[in-house]
Amino acid sequence: MDLELLRELCETGGVPGREERVAKLVYATLRGHVDSIETDPIGNVIAYRKGSGGPKLMLAGHMDEIGFIVTHVDENGFLRFNPLGGFDPKTLTAQRVVVHTASGDLPGVMGSKPIHIMTEEERKQPPKLEDYFIDLGLSKEAVDEKVAVGDVVTRERAMVRIGSMINSKSLDNRAGLFVMLEAVRRLATMGHTVELYAVATVQEELGLRGAQVAASRIQPQIGIGLDTTIANDVPGAQPHEAVCKLGAGAGIKIMDSSVVCDPRMVDLMRRTAQRYSIPHQMEILPRGGTDTAAMQRFGQGAITGCISIPSRYVHSVIEMISEHDLAAAVDLLVAVVADAHTLLA
Repeated sequence: MDLELLRELCETGGVPGREERVAKLVYATLRGHVDSIETDPIGNVIAYRKGSGGPKLMLAGHMDEIGFIVTHVDENGFLRFNPLGGFDPKTLTAQRVVVHTASGDLPGVMGSKPIHIMTEEERKQPPKLEDYFIDLGLSKEAVDEKVAVGDVVTRERAMVRIGSMINSKSLDNRAGLFVMLEAVRRLATMGHTVELYAVATVQEELGLRGAQVAASRIQPQIGIGLDTTIANDVPGAQPHEAVCKLGAGAGIKIMDSSVVCDPRMVDLMRRTAQRYSIPHQMEILPRGGTDTAAMQRFGQGAITGCISIPSRYVHSVIEMISEHDLAAAVDLLVAVVADAHTLLA
């Protein structure tokens, strides 16, 4: 696997509605491996590979990561912001960020009131998003020259290996996007029956918006989502509360709070994994959703499923996945696409 591509995807900024830098990587990766590639009006990158007359199959891996948007510059040059996507406020403490401005990127830090001067009552309260501000280390005049309301902010963190794991910001969902890109490049050397649409979607973190548009346009008969899932295999979780386990293989989603996957797709994925001895595990996620739901509900409705990459510490700068699971997800996606036309035979 091309883990340097994964690193580049993770370390490139792209919040909901501002995914253009990630889109450039998608173009560079898939050009020469597909028959056509285009960007639709909302920003989805849609790559098409011709099949041999089979049904339309749409893959969906979202490009966006959670982030922020600047809402105010105060009298001392500190920035206030709104979130773009769901955040646990405690993950923001002592973090570096990047503010993306028209004149270039600016490094900054998340600031908040020091615990040393908090009241006893304040110390008892969990942190709230409004407790934080962004410090650019610049004067009010310099900030006013460089930063505008509406500029977006991403978190800063490099991808590293920790033991046998990969650790980075934005593995949700650059890991799922990576699986899709790797699979499409491999399928380009094999051929397939389905008419394949690989869609790098936008604004998933704000409600599956890009996937809804793409599914309405493509009208797929089959849909496969690619995304991370919450493993919950850490201390404090009871055995029955674990969703899956890092290192145990690709996740085959049965359901989450946004979708009940089509049993025909679940069965195809499970049989395919067993046939090719691809490590896998079944996944039921109590809360959370993916672009899979958009493909099932929009367009003409589709036979849908999702291949998941188990992860820890979701929506933080230290998200963690297993390289073993990542490779299994690529292998499973390639094999399922090769046989997906049989779902409508």
